[in-house]
Amino acid sequence: MAELLQLASQLADDFAARAAAVDCSGAFPAAEFEQLAAAGFLAAPLVRGLGGCGLGTDAATTYDLLRLLKHVGRGNLAIGRVYEGHVNALQLIQTFGTAEQIDRYGREARDQHKLFGVWNAEDAEGLRILPLGGGRYRLEGAKTFCSGGGYVERPFVNGKLPDGTWQMCIVPMDQVQTSCDRSWWQPLGMRATASYKIDFSGVELGATALIGQPGDYLRQPWLTAGVVRFAAVQLGGAEALFDLTRQYLQGEQRTEHPYQQERLGQMAIAIESGNLWLRGAADRLVAYDPQFGGSPRDGEACPDQLVAYANMMRTAIEQICIDTMQLCQRSVGTRGLMSPHALERVTRDLTLYLRQPAYDAAIAGAGAYVLTQTTPADRLWHR
Repeated sequence: MAELLQLASQLADDFAARAAAVDCSGAFPAAEFEQLAAAGFLAAPLVRGLGGCGLGTDAATTYDLLRLLKHVGRGNLAIGRVYEGHVNALQLIQTFGTAEQIDRYGREARDQHKLFGVWNAEDAEGLRILPLGGGRYRLEGAKTFCSGGGYVERPFVNGKLPDGTWQMCIVPMDQVQTSCDRSWWQPLGMRATASYKIDFSGVELGATALIGQPGDYLRQPWLTAGVVRFAAVQLGGAEALFDLTRQYLQGEQRTEHPYQQERLGQMAIAIESGNLWLRGAADRLVAYDPQFGGSPRDGEACPDQLVAYANMMRTAIEQICIDTMQLCQRSVGTRGLMSPHALERVTRDLTLYLRQPAYDAAIAGAGAYVLTQTTPADRLWHR
């Protein structure tokens, strides 16, 4: 794990150096994902018996996972976004899949370097999974924000069954025909994620493509606890801005100005606060259950507490990123925010990536939880 983290830090520098080349519509960091695959990152979330190291699946590795995601995000937020989805997908397979599914998809990630993902966003029509009989199903509808469209080969494409329940399924993209609307993706930033709209209407799947039981994906606290992953990637973007701002000021010989010193001091505090949130979130996940997606037998385990903490962590890191961007812009001025300077691209990417859904509900949920408690503040987040 230590070697993997060190390598992630090194790869982040390579990713950052090449990020501008894929910052355009229709581009995707395919070469960078080949590097990740060759270095074992695609297999890392698999349990040791499948050739991985349990990254993010074994709760004890959560802190390592969050630091690794932060490194990748520091190099290129688009890569971090897609890789985080790959990790999430393998977590879900190993939590809810059958032994045969875990083995089959594990071998595809390990030996064939298949890239996995989770595509859940959709428009008003949504995606439906229609039983055909004989263990066959047909998909009708589309997904939006399909990050890695055209490159992710094994996405979770979850949809509604006729009774309204939510069912997980994996679509083998190299074996079916879909309709990809690339013109739909016209973003401010995160261009290299290739987050297209994909229509799956007419795709037929066998029962072996369905993962778990209806409703499993929505199980708490694991659905919400997963926000700590993308928050870690976002913190990597804030660290990139911090490093780039400091380099800019050093290059312009503006390090002696007291206001610049004050701003960099505030940025340093913000970044370190984010790292402490990573540690705190990891500790809470480990304390809740030793396995991602598990069901603790400990009667004192409190899923509402974990959900509230994850939402606080996500909210705090979003604010840290916003504060870091503002301080960066005040420090470098207009000149430092013009293309092709990396600050301009990272700011655009992070601005878009921070717009994760249900921000208000997340922080309100944390507040609702603490209002139900009478535990003193210094013990509120401990059993």
